[in-house]
Amino acid sequence: MRQLIAGNWKMNGLRHTADAILDPLLAGLALDHGLACDLLVCPPATLLAWAAGRLQGSAVLLGGQDCSAGKEGAQTGDISAGMLRDAGAGWVILGHSERRAGHGETDGVVLAKVRAAVAEGLVAIVCVGETEEQRQSGQASAVVQSQLLGSLPADFDGVVAYEPVWAIGTGRTPTEEDVAAMHAHIRATLVSHLGQAGQTMRILYGGSVKPSNATALLALAEVGGALVGGASLDARDFLAIARAARQLPQNAAGARTPA
Repeated sequence: MRQLIAGNWKMNGLRHTADAILDPLLAGLALDHGLACDLLVCPPATLLAWAAGRLQGSAVLLGGQDCSAGKEGAQTGDISAGMLRDAGAGWVILGHSERRAGHGETDGVVLAKVRAAVAEGLVAIVCVGETEEQRQSGQASAVVQSQLLGSLPADFDGVVAYEPVWAIGTGRTPTEEDVAAMHAHIRATLVSHLGQAGQTMRILYGGSVKPSNATALLALAEVGGALVGGASLDARDFLAIARAARQLPQNAAGARTPA
């Protein structure tokens, strides 16, 4: 199985600035003659259809950053999972801490969005993670477990991303021991909640992933890839992280690839 390196562009990118990311990314991939990982980019919704055209015929996968739980209707400003699919996306990030904190998304809201995404054939990357206050008070494991149980349906077969909230965009990362311990805890929770599917699900690490720490993070047990924020906006940095990816053991994580 291959690790998944996913780039979350967040609210960044116009077509001319996105060209400055995709042009060198595709050129670098051509020189590499393939990577040891699956590569995914998640630009803003305004760029999805355009990016789908740019990425056609390449090995780069395309995803959205969020979707509505609703299929259609009077929900001004929302974008449904079907609309993402229609624009060319096969994946979607859900439950990111910036959505949970900034938009008041509860586990129940995330769960409804996951179900909507799956119904449209999208692969969901569901994010979980604790705040610094929760970690310092010894609640990190309990918080992450609660988010997993509340956000994932019993038949979930997508991807989980662990992103400690205090590490996102700060340049700070947990110790390798802390990452390994949390990923082991997530694995145990997934197996308990999902059974066999939980044994083979990729668990990404996210939170200030960069070329200087990617090799060490991606080498840790139960780390099935990375969810990359700021570094995904620089093709050289994103490719450097992707080049640090490793082949997963046969008994480790894989996720279905959408048709």
